[in-house]
Amino acid sequence: MKIDDHPFQINEKGHLEIGGLDTIELAEKYGTPLYVYDVSMIRENCRAFVQTFQELGVRAQVAYASKAFSSIAILQVMKQEGLSVDVVSEGELYTALQAGIPAGKIHLHGNNKSIDELALAIKNDIGCIVVDNFYEIDLLEKLLAEHNKEIDVLIRVTPGINSKTHQYIMTGNEDSKFGFNMHNGQAEKAFQQLQNHDRIRFKGLHCHIGSQIFETDRFIKAVDILFKELAEWKNQYNYTPEVLNFGGGFGIKYTNEDSPIPLNLYVEELVNSITFHIQKLNMPMPEIWIEPGRSIVGNAGITLYTVGSTKEIPGVRNYIAVDGGMTDNLRPALYQAKYHGVIANKAGLPNTKEVSVAGKCCESGDMLIWDLATPEIDHGDILAVFSTGAYGYSMANNYNRFSKAAVVFVEDEVDKLIVKRETYKDILRNDLSYE
Repeated sequence: MKIDDHPFQINEKGHLEIGGLDTIELAEKYGTPLYVYDVSMIRENCRAFVQTFQELGVRAQVAYASKAFSSIAILQVMKQEGLSVDVVSEGELYTALQAGIPAGKIHLHGNNKSIDELALAIKNDIGCIVVDNFYEIDLLEKLLAEHNKEIDVLIRVTPGINSKTHQYIMTGNEDSKFGFNMHNGQAEKAFQQLQNHDRIRFKGLHCHIGSQIFETDRFIKAVDILFKELAEWKNQYNYTPEVLNFGGGFGIKYTNEDSPIPLNLYVEELVNSITFHIQKLNMPMPEIWIEPGRSIVGNAGITLYTVGSTKEIPGVRNYIAVDGGMTDNLRPALYQAKYHGVIANKAGLPNTKEVSVAGKCCESGDMLIWDLATPEIDHGDILAVFSTGAYGYSMANNYNRFSKAAVVFVEDEVDKLIVKRETYKDILRNDLSYE
């Protein structure tokens, strides 16, 4: 039996399973809080993107947006599935290199790339740098000259689209910290500066309109806006792009309020729209890049917690508290993200009450789920929160000096620890005495 449209089963014991393994046994083996991923689901999501491009006969790169969840193991899975990797910092770039990702399949993003980040990218001859501003162009010119190197770049542009998502994860609107504005001439100025550069090989355009988007209409509008600019560049400069990158942001299901569409439909609608413009302008088909992150790993992950204290306020609210919170899932506190969960050891029982799930941080805002239907709850029960595979571990922190949770992969009914639980010694590793 499946749980409320989430992709996990209930076994004969009435326990929640992930990847064919009992979540209660996993909690006993590794402790809680615990991130658990179904790797087969991750692979299915990767292939949904890759195979759709192949079926449509379009040259493409699917680049995993590693900010969703970055570790050696997950990047090795991406390598096995043939994906490129999108990184946004020196740390993510270093992790990708250590995971064995071919440098030519790494793309570097960021609105304020440092000299060290750019230097590491240039030294390793990564596949592409997505240029975000004029300051970065100046840095690149100097560093490439110093290293006697050349590098491929895309220009990130903001098409001025207000995507239907939370303002904190909206990135393609005109008032954005990212990219060159298309409506005030900045994008064309950057294009003119780079189109015939001797060391910076300008390959095309990049745009990303936001995250957790459920409709294709905003992506289609972004295509229309980009091709309006490209039509002018073709007319004035006889320019045709080699690469067009439309980012990611494909939505996933967190609660029953969410209605994501199949992953292949995003690709199909995108390719159809690009093809229309290409034929209209009589241009060669560029290579299409996308950058899915959340849509690959989000629904494949759950977080397991142990229930501790409970508090009943008659006529107001029933609270349960768990042994994690905003230290392992910052999104609810950061921008009121909603989640669904079940009591994993009682997943087969009927729901008879409603509770709000509090974290253990010393903050009133440390709430994971406000209203969750559950059976009767006892101290020591295991709560499973769904769809935590993206931005859970990657946003984890040591607030209140809590240690970061462990991460386990499950595949073919075999579990494997891929990130160790942080110890208190780990937390103190960089502390220095003042005595």
